[in-house]
Amino acid sequence: MTLIELLQSLVRIPSPNPPGDTRAIADFIAQTMAAVGCQVVSVAPDSKPEAVSVIATLGSGDPVIMLHAHIDTVPIAADEAGQWSVDPYAAVIKDGRVYGKGSVDDKAPLAAMMQTILNAAARDSLRGTLVLVAAAEEEVGGRLGTRWLADNGHLPMCDFIIVGEQTHNRVATAHKGVMRATVRTTGKSVHATNPDRGINAITAMARAVLALEAYHHQLAERVHPLVGVPTCNIGVIHGGSTANAVPDSCAVYLDRRMIPGEDPAAVQREMQAVIAAVDVAPAQISIGDWLTSNWFDSTVDSPLAQTFLAVVGEILGIDPQPIGYLPGSDAKHLTGATRGEMIIFGPGSYEVAHAFDEYVDIAELEQTQRILQTFIDRTLFHG
Repeated sequence: MTLIELLQSLVRIPSPNPPGDTRAIADFIAQTMAAVGCQVVSVAPDSKPEAVSVIATLGSGDPVIMLHAHIDTVPIAADEAGQWSVDPYAAVIKDGRVYGKGSVDDKAPLAAMMQTILNAAARDSLRGTLVLVAAAEEEVGGRLGTRWLADNGHLPMCDFIIVGEQTHNRVATAHKGVMRATVRTTGKSVHATNPDRGINAITAMARAVLALEAYHHQLAERVHPLVGVPTCNIGVIHGGSTANAVPDSCAVYLDRRMIPGEDPAAVQREMQAVIAAVDVAPAQISIGDWLTSNWFDSTVDSPLAQTFLAVVGEILGIDPQPIGYLPGSDAKHLTGATRGEMIIFGPGSYEVAHAFDEYVDIAELEQTQRILQTFIDRTLFHG
């Protein structure tokens, strides 16, 4: 099976999340890797037994290098389904691209990683350990996927980790974190004929929205060299029930992006202070329902990382300086699994993921696999 045939096989096994049933694709990966002599473990949390992840190990000893990719995809949205020009699960090849749901996010890096290990298994002089982690649940935060694997002792301590995502084959060493929160205002509902007898929760929320907008602009003073500035976005607002009544409740849903180095607890206190300073009397205001997904940041100082950068520079013909990756990834859950460094790397752009006619460029995917193979050749087959 060629690299492209392997990718097509992966795309043709739907794994949308929700619902997040990865049993079929996990079984295919497990069988493929076991057939070449890898030690394979397929595991899932009791709370979601259909969310199966696969860990395939080749070789033994140090260094330990992990290749990580996720096997779930976003589902095909209702407004997206009619816009596909091809069957999203047929893995059609057209104009030098493989089209399909998950073709770039994240089955392209997964295919390149699998092919690299399959090739390594055909040789008999491996010095060290290669670990493939094909993880469920990334598209919904990874808590029952990579986070669960790490917390429950399923992942080895590694010297270098490559997390497969869409970087156009550049090396990314940082991404932002996310903090979600809900702001609520409470007022008093009366008939709109005489609204001054009531307390308008939407009017109160308007003051909070302006305060949050000012806070967002203040955040621009903090700059990370690779991922830019923190942000605070008001994404959704709900309030009131009818035009002829004063609304007694209103809620807004916030998305606060954190740059590497920001303390989530401090960010939470900061946002609480912004809301506490808003004068909404006689209405009441609160902020809560916190959800946090941490940022990721790594150096590239080790010999393994420097070797990887050198290979990228040679094959792409560029100065391989690290970049930032704007979306999140499972890298944030793997920080406890490495005694070395970690990067995010893979073909394509996240901008074509999660959309109709998702694709990966074949030449770029082949370049991904060549970089991975050359890196493994130089680090685990040297001497």
